[in-house]
Amino acid sequence: MRQFDVFGMSCAACSARVESAVSGLDGVSSCAVNLLTNSMAVDGEASDSEIISAVEKAGYGASPKGEKTPKNDNNDIQNTEKKNLISRLIASVALLLPLMYVSMGHVMWGAPLPQAISENPMAIALIQLLLSAAVIVINQRFFISGFKGVINRSPNMDTLVALGSGASFIYSAALLFVMSGYCISGEIETAGHMLHELYFEAAAMILTLITVGKMLEARAKGKTTDAIKELMDLSPKTATVIRDGRELSIPAAEVRVGDIFLVRPGESVPVDGVVIDGASSVNEAALTGESIPADKTVGDKVLAATVNGSGALRCEATRVGEETTIASVVKMVEDASATKAPIAKIADRVSGIFVPCVVGVALLTLALWWIFDGSFGHALARGISVLVISCPCALGLATPVAIMVGSGVGARLGILYKSAEAIELTARAKTVALDKTGTVTRGEPRVTDFIPAEGITDGILAETALAVEVMSEHPLARAVVEYTMSKAERKAVTDFEALSGSGVRCRLDGNEIYGGSYSFISTVTELPDSLARDYERLTGEGKTPLLFTRGGRFIGIIAVADTVREDSAEAIAELKRLGMRVVMLTGDNSRTAAEIGRVAGVDEVRAELLPADKARIISELAAEGRVIMVGDGINDAPALASADVGIAIGGGTDIAIDSADVVLMRDSLSDVTRAARLGRSTLRNIKQNLFWAFIYNCIGIPLAAGVFTPLLGWELNPMFGALAMSLSSFCVVTNALRLNGFYFAERKKNGVKNAENVNNDIKNEEIKEDDDMGLFGTKITLKVEGMMCPHCEARVKSALEALECVKSADVSHEKGTAVVKPEGECDRELLRSTVEAAGYKVTEVKG
Repeated sequence: MRQFDVFGMSCAACSARVESAVSGLDGVSSCAVNLLTNSMAVDGEASDSEIISAVEKAGYGASPKGEKTPKNDNNDIQNTEKKNLISRLIASVALLLPLMYVSMGHVMWGAPLPQAISENPMAIALIQLLLSAAVIVINQRFFISGFKGVINRSPNMDTLVALGSGASFIYSAALLFVMSGYCISGEIETAGHMLHELYFEAAAMILTLITVGKMLEARAKGKTTDAIKELMDLSPKTATVIRDGRELSIPAAEVRVGDIFLVRPGESVPVDGVVIDGASSVNEAALTGESIPADKTVGDKVLAATVNGSGALRCEATRVGEETTIASVVKMVEDASATKAPIAKIADRVSGIFVPCVVGVALLTLALWWIFDGSFGHALARGISVLVISCPCALGLATPVAIMVGSGVGARLGILYKSAEAIELTARAKTVALDKTGTVTRGEPRVTDFIPAEGITDGILAETALAVEVMSEHPLARAVVEYTMSKAERKAVTDFEALSGSGVRCRLDGNEIYGGSYSFISTVTELPDSLARDYERLTGEGKTPLLFTRGGRFIGIIAVADTVREDSAEAIAELKRLGMRVVMLTGDNSRTAAEIGRVAGVDEVRAELLPADKARIISELAAEGRVIMVGDGINDAPALASADVGIAIGGGTDIAIDSADVVLMRDSLSDVTRAARLGRSTLRNIKQNLFWAFIYNCIGIPLAAGVFTPLLGWELNPMFGALAMSLSSFCVVTNALRLNGFYFAERKKNGVKNAENVNNDIKNEEIKEDDDMGLFGTKITLKVEGMMCPHCEARVKSALEALECVKSADVSHEKGTAVVKPEGECDRELLRSTVEAAGYKVTEVKG
C-alpha cells in the first residue's frame, strides 16, 4: 500500500472526487482518501506519476507521502491554514466589530455615529462595503478553493461558503447603486430605509464564523493524531554505540544493523536488538501495555522505545530505522487511519452528490420564496441560509476521525489494527475461533502433578527425576527439571542414554534410573495395580504422565501438561458475555482437547485438525456470521487468512502475524476481548457521528429553506446558519475524541501505564537500586544466576542469614539479586562462596 499526501481538499465531496479519479485509473485495485489526515492510500500497479496526474486533473495536488516538493511547500492549503488561521481570524474579527456596529448597532438600534455619517445613507453603506470587502480579501481562500472546485466540476464546502457570502455581497453592492439613485434624486429617506436590506454584515460574518469553526476543527483534529505523535516521540533521538573500541553518542537514525549499543539504567532502547551482555528488567508498557517489566538477559530481544530498568545492557542491533517494531506499529496505525471502513461507503455515496444537491435546493428556495413572497431580499436570505448551513465536512469526518482515535487507542493498549475494515469486522463478529496451543494454553509444558509411590519421599522422586531428565533436550524434560530444581540438588550421573520415543536412562550412585511413558516403564519394572487408576485419571485430564524407576523399583509419577493461561477462562467468559460463540481448534487428540476446552470454558471443541482443516472449519463458521480467528503458529496462517478477522498473538510466528488483520503485542487472550470491545466502541462512535451529521443536515436545511415559516414562524438568519455549520464538524470530531475514555478506563482497570508512568517507575526503581547499592545505607548486592522460583529464594536467603556477619538478606529470583544487610564487617568472597555452595552462581558483588 502506497501513501500520498493530498493538497487542497476541504470536505467530503473533495475526498470523494479524488478517490473517484484515482480509482478510475487502469492498474489501481483500491484507493482510500482520508479527509482527516489529507492522505491517500493506493494499491495497484499504476505508477506514482499517473496517480499524481489523476489527482491534479481532479483539481487538487498530491505527492508521495513525506516528499518535499515546491508544490508541497507553496500550495499546501492545510499547512497554510495552520500558519495563518489565527491571524486571519483576528483580522476578520477586528473588521467585523465596526461593521456590526455600523450595520446593526446604528441602523437597527440607533447607536451613535458622527453626524456627517449618520445623516448620509450612502456613507453608511460604503463603510459596510469597504469593511466587508476587506474581510472577503482576508478570507479569499474560500473563494479560490470554492470556484476552483466549480471549474473542475467538483464543488465542495468552500463552494457553498463562497456562494453564500458572495451572493450576500453582490446583492448588497447592487442595492448600493439603487440607493445612490435615490440619493441623487433627493429621496434620502427612501435610501435610508434600504440600509435594512443590505447583507454586507452577513457576507463578512459568514466567513468569520466559518473560520472560527475551521480553527476549532483543526485543534480537535490535531488531538485525534496525538496517539501517533506519542508513539513517534517514544523512540529516543540518540544512541550510545561502540565503534573502534570507543563509546560514541550518535543519532538513533544512524545506528546500523550489527552495531553494538549500550543501554544504561533509565534509558530508552534506541533500536531493536538482542542482549549480548548484562541482565536487567525492561518496561515494555509503551509497546505492549503490560505494566510488569520483562526480565532480559543474554540472548533475549529488546525493542526500541522500551525503557531499561536497573541493569546496564550491551546489545547488538538487529532492526533499525523503519524496520523497528515501534516504526511498524506507527505504520500500522497510519495505514489503518488511511483506509476506510465499509460503513464509510454510506457517507461517500451521499458526499459525492451533496454539494450539487444543496446548490439546487438553495436555487429552488430562492425561486419559490421570490415567487410567493415577492421580496427578493427575503428570498435571497433563505437561499443563502441553505448554502451556509449545509455541511459535507461533518459527513466526511464522521468515519476517519473515529478510526484514527480508535486505532490510536488500540496501539497504546498493544492492539494493532491493520485496517479500518478490521476494526469494523471485529465489532460485527459473532464467532471467535481459538487455536489451542500458545493461545488458550501457554504453549509450553509445566508440571501439574507430583505423585511419589508409596514409601517414597518427595525428595527422592525429585532427585531421581532431576538426575535423569536434566540431560534430556525434550520439552517435557525441561518442565520436569524446572520444577525439581527447587526440590533437590543436582547430582552427577553416568551412562546417560535417550531412548527415542520411549524415555531416558542413566546411572546414579550405582543405581539404574529410568524415566518415560507408561508402556515403556512397564517393560523395565513391575508396576503396582493402583497405578492404573492414577494413570487413567491423569490422561483423562489431558496430562502426560511420566513414570520413574530407581534401582528396579517404581518410585512415582510426575504429570506434565500444556496448561491453560491464567487469563484464558476469564477472557473466554467475557467473549461469551459479549454474545460471541467461542470455538477451540487444535491438532491435538480429542481427549486432551476436550479437557482443555472444559477448563477454558469454550462452547465447542474441534480436535485432530490439520492446517487445511482449520481453514475449512473457518469457512463453515463464516456461513453463520462474521468470524474472528486467533492463533500464533505457522499452522494457523491459512485459518487466519480465511477468517473475516485474523488476530495474531504477539509472540507468534512472523507468517501468522503477516496473515492476520489484528496483531496483539502481548501473549494474552484478554486482549482479544479488549480488541472486540474497542472495535464495538469505535463502530458505535462512527454510527453516532454519521447520525448527527445526517440529522443535522436533515433538520438544518429545511429550517434554513423556510419550510417551518408558514407553520411555526421559524426562520434562520444566514449568520446563525454559518455558526451552526462551523460547529457541526467540531462536534463530530469532539465526539470521536470520547473514545480516549476507553483507553483511560482500560488503563485504570488493568494497570496499563503510559510512558510518563513508566518513566516514574524507572526513577523509583533507580532510587531503590541506589538504596540497594548502599547510597542510603550499608548494603551489599549479589547478582545471582540459577534462581528460578520462591524455593530458590528461600534456599539462598537461608544460607546467607546463617552467616554471623549477615543481619538480613532480601532475595529475589525475578531480579536475580540477593541484597545483604551486613552486621559489621562482611567478607564479600564469603558471601559469594556461600551462595555458590547452595548451588547457584554469583556473577557480581556490589557495595
